[in-house]
Amino acid sequence: MKSLIDSGPATTVENPVAGIDQTKGDFTYDVAYEFDAGTGLSERTVDYISSVKKEADWIRAFRRQALQVFQSKPMPTHWATRDLENIDFDRIRYYLASGQKPKRTWDEVPEDIKRTFERLGIPEQERKFLAGVEAQFDSEAAYSNIKEIVAKQGVIFVNSTEGLREHPELFRRWFGKVIPTGDNKFSALNSAVFSGGSFIYVPPGVKVAQPLQAYFRINAENFGQFERTLIIADEGSEVTYMEGCTAPKFSTATLHSAVVELVALKGAKIQYITVQNWANNVFNLVTKRGLAHEEAEIKWIDCNIGSRLTMKYPGVVLKGRKARGEVISIALANDGQHQDTGAKMIHAADETTSNVVSKSISVGQGRATYRGQVHIPKRLRGCRNNTECDALLINTNSRTDTYPAITVRGDRNSIQHEASVSKVSEDMIFYMQQRGLTEGQAMSLAVNGFINDLARQFPMEYSVELKRLIDLEMEGSVG
Repeated sequence: MKSLIDSGPATTVENPVAGIDQTKGDFTYDVAYEFDAGTGLSERTVDYISSVKKEADWIRAFRRQALQVFQSKPMPTHWATRDLENIDFDRIRYYLASGQKPKRTWDEVPEDIKRTFERLGIPEQERKFLAGVEAQFDSEAAYSNIKEIVAKQGVIFVNSTEGLREHPELFRRWFGKVIPTGDNKFSALNSAVFSGGSFIYVPPGVKVAQPLQAYFRINAENFGQFERTLIIADEGSEVTYMEGCTAPKFSTATLHSAVVELVALKGAKIQYITVQNWANNVFNLVTKRGLAHEEAEIKWIDCNIGSRLTMKYPGVVLKGRKARGEVISIALANDGQHQDTGAKMIHAADETTSNVVSKSISVGQGRATYRGQVHIPKRLRGCRNNTECDALLINTNSRTDTYPAITVRGDRNSIQHEASVSKVSEDMIFYMQQRGLTEGQAMSLAVNGFINDLARQFPMEYSVELKRLIDLEMEGSVG
């Protein structure tokens, strides 16, 4: 296969991790697809996807009903309207796949797809520190593997197609229960055309010592990726899941609209880490939510870099007594980008605890928005929430907005909210330049210092690459 678009050699970095270094993502290869639903969205598109996957009748019915919900819901008008109007649903390709079944060994992966993932460092990271990895290329997983020692513990880690087919009793119980089809227009779209994504089940008491990782790669132009992820941690179990995302730069819009559902049963812990590095033509419209039962804990660690528009608000429904939810997020918006991110914490039981810490950086004419919701009804007692929103402006044209919505109806709970906006000091930049740093290096140092306390919560490989990505973003940012 010949290369269509290639931005040249990637910058060499130590510990390359999928989804971080921007120079690693901006390339694509000419791929011969075996399955192609064509452009445009209709019942024919939905039926094509369902037929190709040989799905059960109830899934086809689920998709058709979701399509009706999507078509009936208007486009959101309360924010980011101008950007959303640029999405042309009739020009998008909703399903592209080179094959249906993911390969279990790296040597079996088709050569053109393997070149993509090897360039992004996937097999290297699997050998180094992952318990299992899944690599999705456009609509389907091209590779899926889990270490034998983890599989022997009864852990299931497959793509969503295999999960539906091979574990219907587990999958169907929670599928669409945390995030209903009608939650929003884009969750309905995902429910109609979903493909790929991960299904994970961790048995009671099993603590997965190493992370499981999925990597989502968009290769085709005018494409929409709609993965569906469901993670179930049974009583007393623990799991960490990491996902990385990239796409090459095209002149046309690309759509990424995922749905992620997490279920932590009594005493279980789920940590979900996302590092996205989309090109600036991607509309990233994602719905993520977890359901935490008694004494369970769900923690989202979210890094949003790149994309034209990101709208993503990971949430936790604190259903059981003493459940805990946390969202730690970093967002960086450069020229022409809008990072509209935040968190939702819904307290539904006594003595539940939530923590939201958000840091955003706006560069050039970039815009970062924090949009959060915390809800504690009157009947509850002993609930606690802490929300911190800090924004850093790099230039005079940068923009940041904060829209916290905190509703507390009782007087037996504890809530605190803190927000700050700051600008990089010219005196500080001047001081560092006097000690031999360039203006870009000084700015990078200031930004890394701003997010340092949150970056420590990322795995070491991610935090190292996050710093290097910020170095790249800060080049020429002062003006």
